[in-house]
Amino acid sequence: MANKIRTSKSVAKKASSQLRSSKTTKATKSVAGSALSNRRK
Repeated sequence: MANKIRTSKSVAKKASSQLRSSKTTKATKSVAGSALSNRRK
């Protein structure tokens, strides 16, 4: 069953900045990547 909840624009911006940060942990980058993959096409 597909997840129907989509990531909002504001959350996507924060997730994107976390992925670009060098201080972010691997676990946080994983969660941020997952949030971005849930973005609308």
